[in-house]
Amino acid sequence: METTAAAPYHSNQKLVIHLIRHAHGLHNLESERHRDPLKRIQYADPELSPLGWQQVREQRKDLSASGLLERIELVVTSPLTRTLQTSVGIFGSPLKDENTVGNGYQNGIKTPIFNHPPIIASELCRERLSKGRSRGSISQCRSRFPQVDFSLIEREDDILWEADERESNESVAAKGIKFIKWLLARKEKEIAVVSHGVFLQQTLIALKNEFDSSIEKEFLTPFGNCEIRSLKFFRESVVRLGQDYKKN
Repeated sequence: METTAAAPYHSNQKLVIHLIRHAHGLHNLESERHRDPLKRIQYADPELSPLGWQQVREQRKDLSASGLLERIELVVTSPLTRTLQTSVGIFGSPLKDENTVGNGYQNGIKTPIFNHPPIIASELCRERLSKGRSRGSISQCRSRFPQVDFSLIEREDDILWEADERESNESVAAKGIKFIKWLLARKEKEIAVVSHGVFLQQTLIALKNEFDSSIEKEFLTPFGNCEIRSLKFFRESVVRLGQDYKKN
């Protein structure tokens, strides 16, 4: 699914952002098994489920066939395990040994060689903050996902999850707009973002409310696991949002 954000088109003056929700996780599987929250296993930082790994393999294959894997110049990912696994599984370099399991891969993801884009982690696009949900230490993340650049994250341990209350939709939306402005200030022309359902949906809603009322309602519905939606920002939007970001 694709939509555009404001302003007339001018060739070579656009940024395309591909928004991707992480693949199916163990916490999703637990929710499907037990509708009663008291019976569910609570995961602080869940991994992908077997279905999630299948979705990653299929998405990588589809994006490779479409040529998108070769066009993406940068991947920005939430620093939680399920988004890191999805990012590296889809956009990272292939395994040398298809039977190897580790470093964010599973079940021998193997595709033709391509020039994979750099992958960087950012706290700005992580899931809604709430107590009991946390990421691993950055040292652990670097060890498990050596293809990911964690230099934007200053703190070794996660302190954000200690909030007493669940983060509001308004707060998530504000964080999403700040993140989009950061992307628009970059030099790349085509960027993939791997994040979480609530973050992605609230970001799109905020974009519609603040900048582009023409975005269709169906584009604002909840994301499915491993679903991709694409936005085009044209030069007028880039300049306006970029200047706003620099003032903050």
